Amino acid sequence: MERRTIGAAALEVGAVGLGCMPMSWAYSASRQRGDESLRTLHTALDQGSSLLDTADMYGPFTNELLVGRVLKERRPEAFVSTKCGLLVGEQHIVANGRPGYVKRACDASLRRLQTDVIDLYQLHRADPEVPVEETWGAMAELVTAGKVRALGLCAVGARSGRRSGAHLHDGTIRQLERVQQVFPVSAVEAELSVWSPEALDGLLPWCEARGIGFLAAMPLGNGFLTGTLTPGEGFEPDDVRARHPRFTAEMMAANQPIVAGLRRIARRHGKEIGEEVTPAQVALAWVLAQGRHVVPVPGAKRERWAAENAGAAGLRLSARDLAEVAELPAAQGSWD
Repeated sequence: MERRTIGAAALEVGAVGLGCMPMSWAYSASRQRGDESLRTLHTALDQGSSLLDTADMYGPFTNELLVGRVLKERRPEAFVSTKCGLLVGEQHIVANGRPGYVKRACDASLRRLQTDVIDLYQLHRADPEVPVEETWGAMAELVTAGKVRALGLCAVGARSGRRSGAHLHDGTIRQLERVQQVFPVSAVEAELSVWSPEALDGLLPWCEARGIGFLAAMPLGNGFLTGTLTPGEGFEPDDVRARHPRFTAEMMAANQPIVAGLRRIARRHGKEIGEEVTPAQVALAWVLAQGRHVVPVPGAKRERWAAENAGAAGLRLSARDLAEVAELPAAQGSWD
């Protein structure tokens, strides 16, 4: 697989990563199976998807434990990214950016991941009660201590209270400008997909101008852009999409032209190369085409999907393809 470089530290990863969250958090619990998730992680590494993206809050904790079982066997092949800063309660999630907590959280993640160093340690959310510079300073000390190789920041305001528009990521950019004064940012993780392209308007160019890697979260639109979801089929109560306005039967039906456009492009490429190309691969190829500093991190919990996603790294969209994507209708339905 093509390799891409993240940040000034020149950390190399496969062009397509693997989001590990669906294996143990936020999606249908009845479909989460540990053995199959382990096979999926191994398949991703076999395919060159070296970036494994997790967080201590996923589970909580169980996702890191799962990834750790694979890292124990294949650590040299993997680039592990995990996150701190969010605590999960029974009915709520709260931020904790206190320096002492950050250091304890890192040590706990290292134990669960069964490794002595985290390649990319990300701040999941800034704590409104703690200056972000203090939290970032504690994270920088972890780099000095050799426990972490590089630091990253997740975009603020994802999903909650969102409004479309070019200024969606202004808050994230302000945070980035503050923490950059303390220690270099190597990567920013934020949503970017065909049906949620807002990061193109400000955040992505900001990162590119400063040599900061961009990890594209939810590049398949929570599975919608794969074309495998049926409007009206419904979701299990614990699935985040069960409460998401874009995943009502009405909105899923209204947004089918987006999937149809991706499917047309996929069909054309499939005829050219004599093998199947999927809408998901076109969606990921579109993300890859947004810059050499961009690495999509699609979530997957099945071997088949991990292999399919990795295959997108070899798909090159033409100017015609990109123009067709640009002409697709904007997604209907709020994120709120």
